[in-house]
Amino acid sequence: MIEYIIAAMFIGLLLHGIHRKVIARIQGRPGPPIWQELLHTLKFLAKESWIPKTASQGVYVAVVGISIAIWTAALMLLITQESLLLLFALYVLHKIVEHGIGLASGSPYSKFGAIRSVVSAASELPLLSSVALIYLITGSLMLRDIETYQAINGPLLFVAFPAAIALYMVILSKIHYGPFSIVEAKEIVSGYWTEHFGVWRGLMNAAFGLKTFVLLYTFVMVFIGPIGLPLTLLGILILMISLSFVCAITPMLSPYDTVTVQTITTGLIAIYIIYLGVFA
Repeated sequence: MIEYIIAAMFIGLLLHGIHRKVIARIQGRPGPPIWQELLHTLKFLAKESWIPKTASQGVYVAVVGISIAIWTAALMLLITQESLLLLFALYVLHKIVEHGIGLASGSPYSKFGAIRSVVSAASELPLLSSVALIYLITGSLMLRDIETYQAINGPLLFVAFPAAIALYMVILSKIHYGPFSIVEAKEIVSGYWTEHFGVWRGLMNAAFGLKTFVLLYTFVMVFIGPIGLPLTLLGILILMISLSFVCAITPMLSPYDTVTVQTITTGLIAIYIIYLGVFA
């Protein structure tokens, strides 16, 4: 399984490099090479590392390992096609880890990032409503059952479009430079990442690449269905480029505006669920 984990990290970091390149091109800049995030990760892994005096040393180190473990477990759930609900439970758990990373160092900037990670928990509202809509349509939350349903009835992207929009917004909140990426806004330096450097930052970058791949892979698996590995990777790339386009033309929202937008999205999905339950 280790080869799957390394491949997912590699693809995720490469996708983020493409993300930065697309944003730069849309904004009229040359941008960095697409392998820049891979180079950054290797650079950090090779640098000298230590722990700040103000940090809670055990938590400072543990949260990095826990972050990698969470997204590794999420990847295994995708590969084995287990429960979608359990997969999203791991996503919610990662929000707690983000909070812990921000508080562990003692830096005021990372603490602001930790506080904003709590505010950004509003992203779980459209996530949970999308799960409910998927269950209402397919009658199951097992990934293998969802793929079987799509093999027979066609992609869920069309019949569960509001749920697809909700998950799209969740992914948008978890990539760099997005309108909902409030936990790492420039006014708080790098947010909860700020005081992790050296090998700790390199490992966090690797976890970020893994997370990016898992979230994009989940979207393609849940809303497009079983299309084979080459087309799945193509779908992931197209999805990443679409996210980059949104990030390039959309300013970062304030923390409270992000809550408002995501709450409205949840309400619209709830209305659609009621419509299906009453009229479908």
